[in-house]
Amino acid sequence: MAVQSVEAPADVREQALPGYAVAAIREDGRWRCTRLAPEALVDLDTAITELRALRSTGAVLGLLDVDDEFFVLLRPGPGGVALMVSDAVAALDYDVAADVLDLLRVELPPEDDALDAPPWPEGDLSILADLGLPADELEVLAAEVELYPDEQLAAIGRRCGFAEALAEVVDAG
Repeated sequence: MAVQSVEAPADVREQALPGYAVAAIREDGRWRCTRLAPEALVDLDTAITELRALRSTGAVLGLLDVDDEFFVLLRPGPGGVALMVSDAVAALDYDVAADVLDLLRVELPPEDDALDAPPWPEGDLSILADLGLPADELEVLAAEVELYPDEQLAAIGRRCGFAEALAEVVDAG
């Protein structure tokens, strides 16, 4: 008797994407981190909505480690949301990266050109400049192919001052 494989519906598979979505919130000079819904890894609107709900007098920053392939930084503000994706090529395979490029009004890279291209960051590279990470350093960190996205986000946390809070939330998993 042959065993049939039953594949989960696409929306269920998307929800099971590995990685993490975390909000880093700075209030009264102290950082705290909290986990966002797993759907934030596949639906940019979910991430933005959750971050906007975390009203704070200080900085609110979203950090998405998507499938150990790339990361996304989000920072809501009064004039909209600042966005940065560590690898624009990821938009060919991941909806959340494609949504970032769409909001940035950046065209998807042509698939033929992107297959052999090194990863390149896209978006607001000065998103963390006021928190201690200048745009040129963020660009270098994002392009570091020897590091996994979780390692890149940990380095961002160290530089901006929320590494311990981030590690606690990620390790609690």
